[in-house]
Amino acid sequence: MLQVSSSAEFTSFDHVDLENETSVDTSSHMDCGKLRSCSLYCPEGTGEIKSSSQFLRPRSRSFYMFETDDCSEEDASAETLCLIQTNPGGADGEGRIRAKAKPAPRRITTSPSKRLSKVQADNRTSPKCVPMLTISEPDSWEISSCSGMKYGQYVDWEKTDPDSALRYQNILSSDHAELKEMGRSGFWAKPHTLRAKAYQHIIQCIGQHSSMADQKSYLDLTGQLFGEHRTTHPFPKFMEYGEIPQYCLNKSGLNSVKKILLCVNQHLPELTFCPILPALVSLLLHYSEDEAQCFHSISSLVSYTDPEKRYIDQTFLTTHASCMTFGDLANKYCRGIRKLIASSHQSLFEFYSDWIMWIFADLPFNYAIRVLDVYLIEGYKVLYRVALALLSLYKVSVSSRLARVDDFRQDMRRFVENISRHSSVDALLQRAFSIQLPTRQELTFLYKANMQALMQNGILNKSSYHSMEPGKFCSNVVSKTEMRVVWAWIPERFALFSPVCLFSTTKHGGSLAAFYPQVEGHEPTVLLLKTVDEEVCGAFLSSDWTLRRREGQKLQFFGTEECFVFTLRPSMERYQRTVLHISGISGTCETSQESSCLSPSYSSSCGMRRDICSSHLVFHPPTAKFMSGDDNMLFIGGDGGHALSLFSDLASGQSEWCGTFESPVLCRGQFRVQSLEVWGIQQFLSQQQIQP
Repeated sequence: MLQVSSSAEFTSFDHVDLENETSVDTSSHMDCGKLRSCSLYCPEGTGEIKSSSQFLRPRSRSFYMFETDDCSEEDASAETLCLIQTNPGGADGEGRIRAKAKPAPRRITTSPSKRLSKVQADNRTSPKCVPMLTISEPDSWEISSCSGMKYGQYVDWEKTDPDSALRYQNILSSDHAELKEMGRSGFWAKPHTLRAKAYQHIIQCIGQHSSMADQKSYLDLTGQLFGEHRTTHPFPKFMEYGEIPQYCLNKSGLNSVKKILLCVNQHLPELTFCPILPALVSLLLHYSEDEAQCFHSISSLVSYTDPEKRYIDQTFLTTHASCMTFGDLANKYCRGIRKLIASSHQSLFEFYSDWIMWIFADLPFNYAIRVLDVYLIEGYKVLYRVALALLSLYKVSVSSRLARVDDFRQDMRRFVENISRHSSVDALLQRAFSIQLPTRQELTFLYKANMQALMQNGILNKSSYHSMEPGKFCSNVVSKTEMRVVWAWIPERFALFSPVCLFSTTKHGGSLAAFYPQVEGHEPTVLLLKTVDEEVCGAFLSSDWTLRRREGQKLQFFGTEECFVFTLRPSMERYQRTVLHISGISGTCETSQESSCLSPSYSSSCGMRRDICSSHLVFHPPTAKFMSGDDNMLFIGGDGGHALSLFSDLASGQSEWCGTFESPVLCRGQFRVQSLEVWGIQQFLSQQQIQP
């Protein structure tokens, strides 16, 4: 062990030539008993070596010191690295000490507030109203050009953990179905290096279907954007609020995330709206060798070309179409939550617009990374599953404290942040994968139908979106609040449009002969009726009533599984089959041919747009009894009984338990009609123009 005397002779040296050898005679101290070891210190900016008699020696100080600050070289430790070597001098105990001191770096003494003032001063020359990123620090978009820390590159990790090496070989030899099962079970969750290698293998497979950027592209981009000094940039246009989930990253890691996001913004100009990208970069950076590899992974996901297995939405149009698709699924699998929000007069759009951020922003890291395991293999569909599982858990939680919830949107996000109080990560994933979702093809069809509806409504960016309000709504059957609830229940692509009254017994008279001419040529429609006992019920009917005549005068059923029935008074309930089959998807060639023959593109005299609604015109087998009618009777549902049946004068009817919708009796079995209305959807024409 190296021992250095703390005698006055040594400490009296004012200057030590660190480049030349210096001899120290220790013979005069042989009679001093046991010598005490001490550390050498180089005070900042002096180059002098002084002993522990003047400085408090820290315990267990390493001779090899490295800069421990996370952020940059400016805040690095100014202490000097000293390498001490001794050469025994023989029997007389004389030794030589050779010390080399690295010049201490100059400490930056500027306070954080002054640095912030300087950044703000520089921003005065930039265009006005340019948003800047803030990450709970006053450093905004200040980018350090230095790379993040690396470690472990000299170690063969497989030899330190043979079990992980075997697991990795299993991953390499597995097909897609086996990888899916591995991801769901957490096969590569530990250790860290196994998950990192699994991710790179999966992304390499994804890269075969995408036009990806290589690591050289990233180096070129960083050279163009950042140079060798700190720079300040507006946060990318695809980030909605400039927020970056930290996910346990240090300041160096957050700096790298910013750099990658800026490079993605420069490399992919078509990416205009993508709120989840910062979270994905932050998560993937944990398991990337460097920034360039993380950039390569993100570029592969963004540019993936398989139309039925997408990863990342790139515009507001596609992002909101996905949001609407999730809303349709939530309407099906989480019954009741839409009614709570709609009846509270809060915005369903704002609530559902956060759905993907529940996963890649609000979920804790250990939950989000398990979702990422499966997301990289299965794509977007797994996000629907996890969000539905979260929403179902939230529904249970919020139902017991409704009186204390003022803002469902913020309450949901707080719930997800504290999900560990309600479910473990394994239980959450088990709940998610127990949901029987439609096929990937069906989901793609619904997604495209929602996107087409947005385009038809002129909603291409966030500024052009407007939530549906009844406006000059007037009904003899329902109130404005009740109509808002009904509009929250119908498919998202139709809820974009305002309701328009097509038929009313008050205005058009009470008979089926007057009913059919007013409603034929329109789809979908909402039937509302109020009994003389003030009970209110109705049905959402997805198909055009014209189809009742497609085989002459024979009474037959038609419609799709998007049809549902509901009650509004005395209680609000909706009844629909649990398993969703997206309309417009046919399993056989015969069904597809039938659809093309039986669903011509009708054009109503009032100009209502049929092209956005044509996505549900595939007809189910005769066993699917949704709607039917002739000149004498009108039926809604027919499996085991009729949910609603009306006689030709529309003055009386009957309700029974119905297996079509799994619905109980909607009102008193035999009832008298006080008022009946049928509502359609309309975007441009006013109600006065619609009604003849």
